[in-house]
Amino acid sequence: MKPTSLIEALQDADMLEIDGLYAWQFDLDTDLLAQISAGTAGSDSAARALLQVHCMDGRERRQWTFSLAAVQAARHSEADDSWLIEGRDASHSLKCFAAYRGDNEDEDEQDEV
Repeated sequence: MKPTSLIEALQDADMLEIDGLYAWQFDLDTDLLAQISAGTAGSDSAARALLQVHCMDGRERRQWTFSLAAVQAARHSEADDSWLIEGRDASHSLKCFAAYRGDNEDEDEQDEV
């Protein structure tokens, strides 16, 4: 099932690609998301940082920070399955990747038990 928002996509992601750079390190403020779900978020919550992305570009460490409002306003592109998100200084292309997961259980073994 395809996520309907960038927040949903981020919650399932294990790795991101931002502007063509792969980023294994990113932080999603789950406390802020919980406050929003519970209806206890403050009036300044839209401006608070929700997503931080970190990666190495050669020898340079790069970091991007996006507010809750920016993540909520991100637009999905079906053409390349990316999200266009506005940063402080520019627009960025963001792709979310989820690792494939499986179990070690054989269906046949489960049926025999």
